[in-house]
Amino acid sequence: MIGGVRHRLPAGRLWTWAVAALVLVGAAYLGSHASMRWLALLVVGIGAGVLLKQPILGLLALVPAALVAPMEFGTGTAVAVNPVTLLVPALLALWLLDMVRRRELRLVPSRTNRPLFLFLLAGLFSLLVGITFWDPAVSRSGNFTLVQLAQWAVFAFSAGAFWLTGNLVRDEVWLHRLTFLFLLVGGGLALLRVVPGAEGIMGYATAALTRAPFWLLLAALGGGQLLFNPGLSTGWRLFLLATLGAVLVYAFFIMREAASNWVGVAAAAGVLAWLRFPRLRWLVVVLLLVLAGTGILSTAVYSFAGGDTEWEESGGSRMALIGRVVEVTMRNPITGLGPAAYRPYARMKPLPYGRAFWIEPNVSSHNNYVDLFAHVGLLGLGLFFWFAAELTRLGWRLRAHFTRGFAAGYVNAMLAAWVGALILMLFADWILPFVYNIGFPGFQASVLVWLFLGGLVALEQMSRGAREQGGVGEGSK
Repeated sequence: MIGGVRHRLPAGRLWTWAVAALVLVGAAYLGSHASMRWLALLVVGIGAGVLLKQPILGLLALVPAALVAPMEFGTGTAVAVNPVTLLVPALLALWLLDMVRRRELRLVPSRTNRPLFLFLLAGLFSLLVGITFWDPAVSRSGNFTLVQLAQWAVFAFSAGAFWLTGNLVRDEVWLHRLTFLFLLVGGGLALLRVVPGAEGIMGYATAALTRAPFWLLLAALGGGQLLFNPGLSTGWRLFLLATLGAVLVYAFFIMREAASNWVGVAAAAGVLAWLRFPRLRWLVVVLLLVLAGTGILSTAVYSFAGGDTEWEESGGSRMALIGRVVEVTMRNPITGLGPAAYRPYARMKPLPYGRAFWIEPNVSSHNNYVDLFAHVGLLGLGLFFWFAAELTRLGWRLRAHFTRGFAAGYVNAMLAAWVGALILMLFADWILPFVYNIGFPGFQASVLVWLFLGGLVALEQMSRGAREQGGVGEGSK
């Protein structure tokens, strides 16, 4: 009170002084107690504050976190986590808080939501059933439930990344930024990967760069923009051409023995060509039928993949592993054994193959569909196929609305990436990794596929808004 008059600070200024005081006190404390832990907490706190104001920035942060943050953190089990594994649930929590604050606790409407949500519920149900009816003769470690929850988290975080993009991106500008950030960072890393002598720089890249989904996504998004976006600048066009050249060198020459790489890239390229050049479709079909009928195609592909040597070293053994996983899962084919549960069941008896004899085999099926059958049974596998069908249907329908520009390139690219992803699932647990095999290191690559697939849902909302406002179906500029 001054001169008998009471003065009050405005609420906004009061908060400003409070924050300033907190910063000064914090700076004084950290100055005398400096450590990496406090620095990390400070960075996390600042980042959380920024993301609360602009949650969509978290989507952009996922790209460098997945590609250029090669760190791992132990969990007390055989499963380690990495920055992107922590960032996805953090973004989901912040998004949930933002929805609660706005009193809009809902997903944007999409036919993909129901099967994906039910798939996650099926995973939890399989977990509970598997624990309830666990065979007491099968050894189960004390922390195995944590491992099983980590496997379910792979499903949940993949779906979460899909929903984050679909719900947070409401303007094509942000989808454009997210896409070209990935193309810039991923394309730059791809170019460095094929340049001799750049191994030292590659030490800053994550394990995502050794995973097939990364190269599939890079080929699809880059090819989609080149083929369907006539407004692409000359600089970007040259960069993407160089990037696709690096993808081809890596997939078909440097890592030719890893069939997943070139199969995924070839699948994406084939779908993009099919979508872009409709007049050539029947010619290609006839040519493929002739080559397949004469045996030339199968012989050429088999030889390129490594022939009898590769089959003996990898192909035949994979069939033995798949047979063991299917055998133990037949205990409960409807709901499966529960997430990650087939590993201890498959270890119960030796596994012979050729001249090899595994006394206690640590089995991975190396096939995502077989894995899902074991994790969540026919119920969960059927729900995943439902989701796959709905997502394919959505992408195909969006092609009629977005016919030119960036969005047309994006829609066609994600159709190609989705077909390639479904094919890659035959070769390994690439898209929904098994925690004991590709695991969270591989999740750094697969989560990007889910992230960009969610962009189809975002474009679905934009097209719906345009129709409601009487917009024409010309797509983006």
